[in-house]
Amino acid sequence: MSLVGNWSYPTAIKFGAGRIKELPEACAAAGMKRPLLVTDKGLADLPITAATLDIMEAAGLGRGLFSDVDPNPNEKNLEAGVAAYNAGGHDGVIAFGGGSGLDLGKMVAFMAGQTRPVWDFEDIGDWWTRADSDVIAPIIAVPTTAGTGSEVGRASVITNSETHAKKIIFHPKVLPTVVICDPELTVGMPKFITAGTGLDAFAHCVEAYSSPHYHPMSHGIALEGMRLVKEYLPRAYEDGTDIEARAQMMSAAAMGATAFQKGLGAIHAMSHPIGAVFNTHHGTTNAVCMPAVLEFNAPAIADRFQSAAAYLGIDGGFDGVRGFVQSFNDSLGIPTRLSELGVTEAAIPELVRGAIIDPSCGGNPIELTEDNLTALFKAAL
Repeated sequence: MSLVGNWSYPTAIKFGAGRIKELPEACAAAGMKRPLLVTDKGLADLPITAATLDIMEAAGLGRGLFSDVDPNPNEKNLEAGVAAYNAGGHDGVIAFGGGSGLDLGKMVAFMAGQTRPVWDFEDIGDWWTRADSDVIAPIIAVPTTAGTGSEVGRASVITNSETHAKKIIFHPKVLPTVVICDPELTVGMPKFITAGTGLDAFAHCVEAYSSPHYHPMSHGIALEGMRLVKEYLPRAYEDGTDIEARAQMMSAAAMGATAFQKGLGAIHAMSHPIGAVFNTHHGTTNAVCMPAVLEFNAPAIADRFQSAAAYLGIDGGFDGVRGFVQSFNDSLGIPTRLSELGVTEAAIPELVRGAIIDPSCGGNPIELTEDNLTALFKAAL
C-alpha cells in the first residue's frame, strides 16, 4: 500500500515522505513570496529546520525565521512574532513544528493585521466575527510531530501569561491553506515526545468518539484514528526510523484533530489548566488524565465502546478498553499520576476553576460540575 495522497478534508494536504520539497509550490499556491517560518525554540537549530530554510532560500523565498516560542505559547510570544512578521515585510506564515509552533504560527498570521487584542477572539459564541478577515495572512502548516493535529485546525491554544489560563482562539480562516505532512520530519523525535504526542492524538479520538454530539463523519474517523495509534505508536516508539509507523501516526494526528469537530471533553478540560499552571506537556497530561475520565464517563459511553473494542481487537468490551488504555500508557513510559508531573493537591481549586470554563466541557458525555471535576482531579492525582 502506497502511503501517499492528496486530501481535501478539511483542507488541502500533501502527504508522503519527502514532500517537504514541495514547499515552494505550496507557497505559490497560497500566494506567498516572502513567508515567515515560525517554529519553537527547540526546533530552531535542528537539521530539519535548516533544510527547510534552504528549500525556501533556493526558491527565492528568503530565510525568514521566528522561533521565540515557548512549549505552551503565550501572548508575549505572539506579540514578538507579529512584530517580526511586520518588520520583515512578510506576506504569509509557514507554521512549522509541533503544537506550539503550529499554534503560534497560525496566530501570527491571524493577528498581524488585527487592531483588537487576541483575547477578543476567544472561541466564545460568535466572537470570531470581530476579526477583520480580509487581513488574515495565508498559512502553510508543516507538522514535525504526530499528535496535536493543529495543522488541520481552525483554532490555536494560547496561554495568558498573567492569569495562567489557556484560551482557544478561533477563526475559520486560521485553517491552513496547504498542509505538508512529511513523516521524514518526525524521525528524529525522542521517545518521550513520540509517546506524548501520539497519545494526544489518541485522546482526541477517544474524546471525539465519546462526545454525545452528532457528527457521524468525525465519529468514524475517531474510531479508525484509535486503531492507527494502537497499531503504530508502539512501533514508532520502539524504532523512530520506522517510516511506515511514522506516516500512519501523522495520519492519526490529522484524523484526531478532524474528529474533534464532534467535541472534546473532560480530558482536555483538565489538561488545559494543568498545562497553563504547571507547564506540562499537553499530550502526556492528556494520557495521565485519560483512565480517570474513562472511569467517570463509563455510564454514558460503555455501550458505544463495546463496538469500538471489537473493531480495535480488544477483548472485554468497555472494561477491556479501559484496561488497555492504562497498560498502553505504561508501555510508553507515561507517568501513572498527575503528581508525577508536579501537580499538587493545593492547586486543585484553581485547576477546577480553569476546567469548568474550558470550551471542552461542552463535549463531555456527562455534564461537568465543580464537584465532579474536583473528584476527577483527585482521582488522577
